[in-house]
Amino acid sequence: MTAFHSRYFSRVIDTVGDTPLIRLNRIFPKSSVLFFGKVESFNPGGSIKDRTALQLISHAMETGQLRPGDTVVESSSGNMAIGLAQVCKYFGLQLEVVVDPMVNRQNVRIMKAYGAHINYVEKPAQTGGFLQARLDKVQELLRRIPGSFWTNQYGNGQNPATHRKTMHEIVKDLGYAPDYLFAATSTCGTLMGCAQYIQLMALDTKLVAVDAVGSVIFNGPSGERKIPGHGAGRKSQFLEPEAVDRVVHVDDWDCVQGCRQLLDREALLCGGSSGAVLSAVAKVLPEIPRGSTVAMILCDRGERYLDTIYNEEWVNTQIRRGEVVELR
Repeated sequence: MTAFHSRYFSRVIDTVGDTPLIRLNRIFPKSSVLFFGKVESFNPGGSIKDRTALQLISHAMETGQLRPGDTVVESSSGNMAIGLAQVCKYFGLQLEVVVDPMVNRQNVRIMKAYGAHINYVEKPAQTGGFLQARLDKVQELLRRIPGSFWTNQYGNGQNPATHRKTMHEIVKDLGYAPDYLFAATSTCGTLMGCAQYIQLMALDTKLVAVDAVGSVIFNGPSGERKIPGHGAGRKSQFLEPEAVDRVVHVDDWDCVQGCRQLLDREALLCGGSSGAVLSAVAKVLPEIPRGSTVAMILCDRGERYLDTIYNEEWVNTQIRRGEVVELR
C-alpha cells in the first residue's frame, strides 16, 4: 500500500482564516504598481466575518459567557449573521438575527438554512438610522430571552483582535509588508485590527480606509446607502482616526463598477465592499509611487449580490449612475 502524507481538518470551523492572497495582474494593466487581493470568500461561510464570528463565540465560550443551548443575539446586514449561524450550528447554540430592509434575500435564506431565527426592523431610528433600530431590537430580545448573549460586533474588543491575524497573513504570504493596505469600513473591526498589527510590528504600511458616501464613520453627512455591509449610520466604537493614513469615500455606483471590473478582468465574483475598495484604489492610484505594493481586502463573495449589484434592472432603478472610471 502506498503511504501518503495526510492533511485534513477535523472541523469545518478550522478552515476559517489563512485565505489566499492573489496577485491581481489584469486590473490595472498599465500600472507599475503591484496589486494583491486578500480573498476572504474562501472562508467556509463566504466572508471575512467568519473570522470575527468564530473569535467572538469561541472567546465567549472559553470565558463562560456562553454554554451549549444558549441563545446568541446579533444585529447584522448579512455576512456576520451567516458566520455566526455556521458557528452556532456547530456548537449547539441558538441564534437570533436582527436585520433591516437592506438585507439581501439570499443571505436570509442562508441564515435560515443554518437554523437562525430572523427578526426584522422596518423603520430607521430617528438618530442612527437602521443600525440603531437594529440595536434597539437586540436589547429587546436580550431582555425577553433567558440565557441570551449579545456578541456585539460593534463594541466587543475581540472583533479587531481577530484581524491582527488577517494582517499577519498578508505580510507572511507576501514575504514583506505592503506599502498600502485598502480596507472597507463598517464596524471598523477589520480596519483597526490591521492597524493594531501595523503599529505592533512597526510596519511602514499606509492604511487607507474605504468608507461609503452617506456613512457617518468619518464625520461625513448621513445619507441613503443601498449596498449593505459598507459604511454605517453611527460612529464606530473601535475607530482610532490617527491610525488611518487616508480615507476615501465611494458611492454605490462606485461599488457596482468596482465589482463588475473585478469580475470582468480578474474573474473574481465579489461583494459590494470589494468593489468599493477597488474603486478607492483607482481614485488614489495616480498618487501611489511606481513600484509600490498595494494589498486590498476583498471581503466576501458575490453570489449574495446577484439580485442587486449584478442585476441590471436593480442597478437601473436603485442606483444613481455616475462616472465610469477606466482602469489603466
